[in-house]
Amino acid sequence: MIHVVATKPWSRDEVLTQLASLRQHQQQGRRSPHKRLLVLLALGRLAAEGTSTLAWSATADKLADVIRDFGPPSSTSRTQSAAYPFTRLRSDEIWTLDHEVPNDNVRPLTEHEVVGRLIPELEEALKDPDIAGAAARQLVEAEFPPTIAPDVLTAVGLDPDLVLGAPGTAIPPRRRRGSWPAAILTAWDRQCAFCGFDGQLGAATVGVEAAHVRWFGFGGPDELDNGVALCSLHHKLFDHGVLGLGDDLRIIVSAGFTSRTSTGQTVYDLHHRPLRMRPGTPRPAAAHIAWHIDQVFKRPALTG
Repeated sequence: MIHVVATKPWSRDEVLTQLASLRQHQQQGRRSPHKRLLVLLALGRLAAEGTSTLAWSATADKLADVIRDFGPPSSTSRTQSAAYPFTRLRSDEIWTLDHEVPNDNVRPLTEHEVVGRLIPELEEALKDPDIAGAAARQLVEAEFPPTIAPDVLTAVGLDPDLVLGAPGTAIPPRRRRGSWPAAILTAWDRQCAFCGFDGQLGAATVGVEAAHVRWFGFGGPDELDNGVALCSLHHKLFDHGVLGLGDDLRIIVSAGFTSRTSTGQTVYDLHHRPLRMRPGTPRPAAAHIAWHIDQVFKRPALTG
């Protein structure tokens, strides 16, 4: 049951520590962003309305949409995917429902018109914009690479410029290898492995980036066999799951991707195109490609 009582707000460190400890199923690199996406939706509601209250009837579709768009491929129904975090976030002791309902069960959520919200002491702390910004940043960076994080924040009703400019989190991140991006660009001749774009401004490469195949935040190493050079557009499409790699190192395009313009439809032309590889460049490892197909790529691929 929801009981709103006067409580002492948590400190910034308490908020970040509690949110960092959300129970997530990430064994063997599997992604499960459902709970964090729900908390981000609650933060978006809090920023807009001054309350984290989310009614199941008004939230189920939106939560299902962000899970579909930013979560791994899944055969689970939309409403079932949304019911999982809406009910199970209670076990993390930061979320409460106004009716006692079983975990993962959609029907009682609808029948009882269930409403959920963050617990009062957490909600009160998150009314501080600095704490809320740091919390949102920690949540989104724990699940998504920099190419995707702004899109996630926009989708849940938060301002990416404000959040991603927030103070650093209290939880130290895994350290990246600073030389890895330059090594990837060199190995791929400073051109996009998908389309060949090779922009330069003076001696500086512009619009071409080092992309992890298996995301860094999910065990992806900073090694040459876990990266390709991609233009900014194709890097984003790769991390969104629009583009992927087949076992034969040919590009595959998600059948879920659509475009109405001739410019956007050039993405279709990438389907089955081989990677542009410099002789001697290490091939992306099969294990990393398999992770991306399983956890990121929006199956099925185009046919033909």
